[in-house]
Amino acid sequence: MRRHADRRLGRAVVCTMAAVLALLVLVAIGTMVEIALYARRFSDGPADAAIVLGAAVYTDRPSPVFEERIRHGVDLLRAGRVSRLVMTGGLGPGDRLTEAAAARDWSVAQGVPPEAIMLEEASRTTQENLAFAKPLLERHGIKRVLIVSDPLHMRRAMAIAQRLGIEAQPSPTPSSRYVGWRAWGGFLVAEVYYLTRCRVSGHC
Repeated sequence: MRRHADRRLGRAVVCTMAAVLALLVLVAIGTMVEIALYARRFSDGPADAAIVLGAAVYTDRPSPVFEERIRHGVDLLRAGRVSRLVMTGGLGPGDRLTEAAAARDWSVAQGVPPEAIMLEEASRTTQENLAFAKPLLERHGIKRVLIVSDPLHMRRAMAIAQRLGIEAQPSPTPSSRYVGWRAWGGFLVAEVYYLTRCRVSGHC
């Protein structure tokens, strides 16, 4: 009798674990689809400014991924869709310039007036990019912004902006350095994890 009860308990535990695992898989798949579909949303303004989210810097120059983001922000400025650029990102290990400063220098080299660029140089994460940029926006009377980043990054970035009360629209880069299934898939899986963690714990 006891052995039979133990077997039933074991089957119940296995069934419960399988149900939980299936639910987690469904949630992950749903989040993947949400992120992939959101990556297609695009706005070119008009807005008061574009916030360019930081990415890696190679000593004193933007990485290819970051350069694509900066280029898109500069294109929006040149097209008159925004009047200012907010470059974000702090100093990484071994770098000589902050991400924001490297973005400014790249933009100025392309003919952007320095006075059209604002810097947020303390952040290390997407959450901090936007949270630390918010006081800059408020000081300069900037109400509406476009958020510039890679397409797969946009869902989480917009979720953070909404939490912070920033009036924003997504403006993903028209091209991305994340090409190929391995790079694209790795980025997507990472965004599923970070977006889920953001929703569950509030830590984005």
